[in-house]
Amino acid sequence: MVQNCLRAHNLLSKLGIEVTVADARFCKSLDIKLIRMLCKNHRFLITVEEGSVGGFGAHVARFISLDGLLDAGIKWRPITLPDNYIEGALPQEQLALAGLTGNHIAATALNLLGRTREALLLMC
Repeated sequence: MVQNCLRAHNLLSKLGIEVTVADARFCKSLDIKLIRMLCKNHRFLITVEEGSVGGFGAHVARFISLDGLLDAGIKWRPITLPDNYIEGALPQEQLALAGLTGNHIAATALNLLGRTREALLLMC
């Protein structure tokens, strides 16, 4: 997933938007220092995983909620596999169907920034 996050980073950079890509690698134990630093230095946090609902993103959400980081105004969006069957296809096609491509990730960031038109254009 990091490669798709880096693709999103490149797409956003071309639009003059600088983002941070952090490779968490493991769901447990959470790197709480890194998550706190990201929340304090950014307007939003997007977690991306090839797992389903209830994985890494859920652990991050629980932590930032209990730690009060959501109270400080950080916006959070999870991108995970949908909770439905995805037909057999090439891996890149499956990621596109699941909404896990670099374009999907970049569009999520643009939506969080209120730049919905640009987000839509990325998806065309």
